[in-house]
Amino acid sequence: MPRREDISKILIIGSGPIVIGQACEFDYSGTQACRSLKEEGYKVVLINSNPATIMTDPMMADSIYLKPLTTTSIKEIVAKEKPDAVLPTMGGQTALNLARDLQHEGFWKENGVKIIGVNMDAVDITEDRQLFRDLMESIGIEQCRSRTANSLLDAKEIVEELGGLPIVIRPSFTLGGTGGGIVWNESEFERKVLRGLELSPVHQVLIEESIFGWKEYELELLRDRNDNVVIVCPIENLDPMGVHTGDSVTVAPTQTLTDKQYQILRDAAIKMMRSIGDFAGGCNVQFAMEPGSDRLVAIEINPRVSRSSALASKATGYPIAKVATKLAVGYTLDELPNPITQVSSACFEPSIDYVVVKIPRFNFDKFPGVDEELTTQMKAVGEVMSIGRNFPEALNKAWQSLEVGRSGLGADGYDNPDRKTIRERLVKPYWDRTMQIRNAFKMGASVEEIADITKVDPWFLQQIRHMVSLENRTEGQSLDTISKEDLYEMKQAGFSDVQIAWLLSKGGKDLHEDDVRKKRLEMGLKPVFKLVDTCAAEFPAETPYYYSSYESENESEVTDRKKVMILGSGPNRIGQGIEFDYSCVHAVLAAQEMGYEAIMVNCNPETVSTDFDIADKLYFEPVYWERVLDIFEHEKPEGVILQVGGQTALKLGKRFVEAGIKIFGTEFEKIDFAEDRGEFSKFLKRLDIPFPEYGTARNSEDALAIADRVGYPVLIRPSYVLGGQGMRIAVKEDELGRYVERILETHPENDFLIDKYLDKAVEVDVDSVFDGEQLHIAGIMQHIEPAGVHSGDSTAVVPPYSLSKEVIKTIEEYQYRIAKEMGIVGFLNVQYAVKNEKVFILEANPRTTRTIPFLAKATQRPEAKIGVKVMLGAKLKEFDLESKLKNWAIKEPVFPFDKFPEVKKELGPEMKSTGESIYFMDNFDDEHFRKPYEFKNLYLSK
Repeated sequence: MPRREDISKILIIGSGPIVIGQACEFDYSGTQACRSLKEEGYKVVLINSNPATIMTDPMMADSIYLKPLTTTSIKEIVAKEKPDAVLPTMGGQTALNLARDLQHEGFWKENGVKIIGVNMDAVDITEDRQLFRDLMESIGIEQCRSRTANSLLDAKEIVEELGGLPIVIRPSFTLGGTGGGIVWNESEFERKVLRGLELSPVHQVLIEESIFGWKEYELELLRDRNDNVVIVCPIENLDPMGVHTGDSVTVAPTQTLTDKQYQILRDAAIKMMRSIGDFAGGCNVQFAMEPGSDRLVAIEINPRVSRSSALASKATGYPIAKVATKLAVGYTLDELPNPITQVSSACFEPSIDYVVVKIPRFNFDKFPGVDEELTTQMKAVGEVMSIGRNFPEALNKAWQSLEVGRSGLGADGYDNPDRKTIRERLVKPYWDRTMQIRNAFKMGASVEEIADITKVDPWFLQQIRHMVSLENRTEGQSLDTISKEDLYEMKQAGFSDVQIAWLLSKGGKDLHEDDVRKKRLEMGLKPVFKLVDTCAAEFPAETPYYYSSYESENESEVTDRKKVMILGSGPNRIGQGIEFDYSCVHAVLAAQEMGYEAIMVNCNPETVSTDFDIADKLYFEPVYWERVLDIFEHEKPEGVILQVGGQTALKLGKRFVEAGIKIFGTEFEKIDFAEDRGEFSKFLKRLDIPFPEYGTARNSEDALAIADRVGYPVLIRPSYVLGGQGMRIAVKEDELGRYVERILETHPENDFLIDKYLDKAVEVDVDSVFDGEQLHIAGIMQHIEPAGVHSGDSTAVVPPYSLSKEVIKTIEEYQYRIAKEMGIVGFLNVQYAVKNEKVFILEANPRTTRTIPFLAKATQRPEAKIGVKVMLGAKLKEFDLESKLKNWAIKEPVFPFDKFPEVKKELGPEMKSTGESIYFMDNFDDEHFRKPYEFKNLYLSK
């Protein structure tokens, strides 16, 4: 059946600010849904309070409401827009819960709004643990033995019935497993049960038998109104049961299932989906399987596009959210073409001839004292995905993508830990489990021993043992003696030139990765680029989406058009999140509008920049020097854009300069110079612009001497870090000593700065674009919290609410002077502190920033696109620079403290927020201003 004609205007509910458990994978799904509906000619109305996403850009919907995600907001929008239907499955648990609450009120029916893409009764069944259990029993799908508890007394009785501890707690209706976990002993039972009861909106928890150590699988399904079902992607968790899937290392397709077991899983998933209503759309099912048998239990089913849908889409090339949206408006799978091949049908299940590995990214370093053990409550802030022809290649590339300082799975110069540390980190699940498995093999452990400790399937362990055997073979050789065959085998297993150089250096002669690169190119060993085509090359793909591998056939054809390469921002983390992906997407669009072929390089599966049809060419590769240079040498673009990919891309700037590769926009030397506090301060002195007194230190003695000179309190901070990592305020000598010790441990290679801390100063953030003559100020944002709270954690107001005209004029003059004298071409962000009407410069960043999307949404100007076009040669006079902002806009940060209850709730110079929302206010009586203003000093900490 073709699309529905009884609806013409559709409301999409977004997912709001980025939080742990619900990150930008829903922005990706929502963006696909908006584009999919607009393609069909529907009017799209969107509500989402997140300013950092491309989803809330004017091009995505006909009407966009940047309002708080509440039932009140939705009611106001429905009254004004009168949509015919609502699609609530693209905004994660947030959207689904809101739609469900309004359904229970009878609101949708009263207002003639049809719910599409999901059956709300199905949501009730899947979210209510007992109803779900009863339904599974009725269709013959086995479950873990469990019962729901509404009190501590209930919980105690159920534990007795289940045969004692350990048990699993799963609160009803929470996000990312919030409040859940495994209870191992009596001492933690009461605390964990009560916390789960408190956090569940219906104050109910499921007490479940523990199947810790079983194998875990996820299936992503799509179903149309004729009950046709496709399994888009089966995903296997390397980590066994007991770790939330969002925190697990996962692999696609499944590696350790027999054909018979896969069929059992597949049949069960289809049966489950058909049992929960007759809706058309996406669905995610999770299973556990007992090792050594075919016993299968269903864990849960999500009748919506899930966190894993983005991963499954990028892994297979099959755009789940896009197709799910088409199904929601009436199409059937057999009527839709596969968007990648454009000739095969969407009915065809993807077939892939490569291996995909996802590794989550954590930010435990931001929260001293946090419990790093992984449990059923999600703790990851982002993830990377890599593609290889085999598991070792994909695993090494994933570690190269993570940006934790590693060049692959070990063998890269880091000290190997001792046996005791390795064993401790293998007994319980931690984020670096695959690395510790590698370390254990290096120490001589057996597959059986590690399998017994970790419960990781022996197949994965054998693969990692093979990687270690390649390391051991290489260690005894030199660059002169290693054979082409041996080097080729190392490259096919994903080992980087850095790893190979380190291994060969063990022969006595120190080597650099450039030496290995030169040798392998002499041998004719360079990667080829393979297509992601959903069909294992059965049909030609129309979409240019590639990964690298060491094989013979190259599938990436180079055009003769002028090209620009754009480096993405890698995995989401605190300090560098979705807002940089927003700028990356605009950089692609700007380059295309300026006549360039836009080539995107990124490894984040959650983002819109890695969608198969955004850039002219997408390379799903680590933003890692060797991989980026391979792509550059293949494509030969005119130059690269680094300033939109956060610190990830900028960190490679020096290498591009050394290689003689053009960087568009501000010269890299100027970008680098802004990070060098000594040189930058001399520059400010020359311009007669004040800055806090400071000194550059390398050790404790330097730091103490500088602090004595400038006077306490002081701000201590390492150079070249993201999100204020390692920054602290010290009010006395012994504190300073402690903080310096910590910095010397975490950033031994960096100088660090000791700045005079301007106590009770007002902080101001200014984003701008400069074209060599004209300065465009995108926005002057005044922070409500005092200087000392990281700008990413501050509640910021645009335009300023209490700065004098003289101060604003001074800021504008300083901004112009700095841009002109630094030779800025494109973006310039400067942070100021204002004390007693005197304006001080804190730092300058000649790149796009976290606040560019917020200002774009506040003013309705495409700030990222303007900046990139100026970098590529446009002039500001070509743009409409008038702001559409009436009154004030506030940026409100969101924090993950509820995920880490053992961590103190405190704010300081190191960023801790995961996301933000935008709110438009008419006056300062608004509680969105009043409340943070009253609490502005409360959480300020050292």
